[in-house]
Amino acid sequence: MMKKKIRAWFEKRFDLKAIEQPLDYQLRKPLPKHISWFHTLGSMSLFLFLSQILTGILLLIYYRPTAEEAFESIKFIMTKPYMGWLYRQIHAWGANLMILVVFLHMLRTFVTGSFKKPRELTWVIGVTLFILTLIFGFTGYLLPWNQLSYWATTVGTEIAGAIPFIGEPMKVFMRGGAAVGGETLSRFFVIHVIILPWVVFFLVAIHLFLVRFQGMSTMDPVDKEKEIKKGEGIPFFPDHMVKEGIVWFVLLGILITLSILLPFELGEKANPLKTPEGIKPEWYFMSMYQVLKYFPKLIGIFVVGLAPLLLFLWPFLDRSPNRIPFKRPISMAVGVLTILSLLVFGILGTLSETKQTFFGKTYEFNIYGVPHVINTRGNSVNHNNDKQHK
Repeated sequence: MMKKKIRAWFEKRFDLKAIEQPLDYQLRKPLPKHISWFHTLGSMSLFLFLSQILTGILLLIYYRPTAEEAFESIKFIMTKPYMGWLYRQIHAWGANLMILVVFLHMLRTFVTGSFKKPRELTWVIGVTLFILTLIFGFTGYLLPWNQLSYWATTVGTEIAGAIPFIGEPMKVFMRGGAAVGGETLSRFFVIHVIILPWVVFFLVAIHLFLVRFQGMSTMDPVDKEKEIKKGEGIPFFPDHMVKEGIVWFVLLGILITLSILLPFELGEKANPLKTPEGIKPEWYFMSMYQVLKYFPKLIGIFVVGLAPLLLFLWPFLDRSPNRIPFKRPISMAVGVLTILSLLVFGILGTLSETKQTFFGKTYEFNIYGVPHVINTRGNSVNHNNDKQHK
C-alpha cells in the first residue's frame, strides 16, 4: 500500500514511464555470446575506484597534508582509530590493484579488437583513464611523506624536468619550488584528492554511457556487426550482473587478505638531507624508469613518450577489419612484444643496483641490470676477466 502511494506521488510529478523504459531496455539488453569472466574487468576497475573514494574519505578524517604533520597523521591512523590500519592498507593495495586491473581491462579490449570502429572514442577515453590512474598512483605515493615516497617523487619530477622546452617550468610547477617540499605535498594532495577524482568520475560516466549506448563489441568484422536480438545473446540482467557481483565480493576478499597478510610498511619520515640507497619508483613505473637508463635523457623521454601516444592512436593505425586475434598477426605481435618488454625491463629495473643470491652464488647487478659475480672477498668480478685470469 505504501509502495503504491509513493509511486503515485512521483507519478504526479514525473513521467516515470519515460524514465523506466530506457532503464529497463538497458537492463534487458542482450550481450554477445562470447562475453566471459574477462569482461568483468571493467566493473572490477569501477569497484576499485569506488573503494579508493570511500577509504580515501575515511583517511581524510585524520590526514594532515603538511610536511610537519603528514607522516605523524598516517602513523596515528595506523595505530589509534578503530580499524584505521585496515582502511589505510586497503587504500594502498587498492591503488596497486586498480592500476593492474585497468591495464588488464585495456589488454582484454586490445586482444578482442573491441577498440575498433565504432568504438574508437571509448578506447581513447579508456586510455585517458589509465593514464589518470597512473597519475593517481604517483600523486598518492608522496602523501605518507616517508623517505621512499619523498625521494621517489624527487626522481620522478627530475625526469619530467628533462622534457625539452616545458620540462623545467613543469618541474617547478609540480614541486612548487626548486626542490620537493611542503608546497609539493600540498599540490599533490589537491590533485590527488580533489581534481583527479572529479575528472575520473566524469570520464567514467562518459565511458559507461558509450559502452551501454554502443553495446559490447561482437567478434564480427568492422561494419559487419549484427544486432543481437532478444533471446540470442546473454542478458545483461541478471546473468552478467551476477558475474560482476561475484567478482566484486572476490575482489573485496583479496583486498582484505592482502591488507592483513602483506601490509605496506610506513618506514621513516622524509628527510631531505639523507638520501637512501637504491631509490626506485613503484612497480608500475619501473619499466619506464629502466628504459631511460639506456638512452640519453631526451631520447629516453621520447622513447617512453611513444607508448601513450601509440595507445591513443592505435584504433586509427590498425585498419584491419578483423577482430579475431589470430586474424590480426601484426597487432598481436606488437601486443606480445609490448608485454614482454614491460616484463623484461621491469625485472631488470627491480634487480638493478641490488645483490641477489642464485644457486649458491651472489651476484651484484649494476644500474643496467647486468649481473656480476661477487667473489669471496666481496668484490665484483667480471666474467671476461675471470676467463683471462684462468
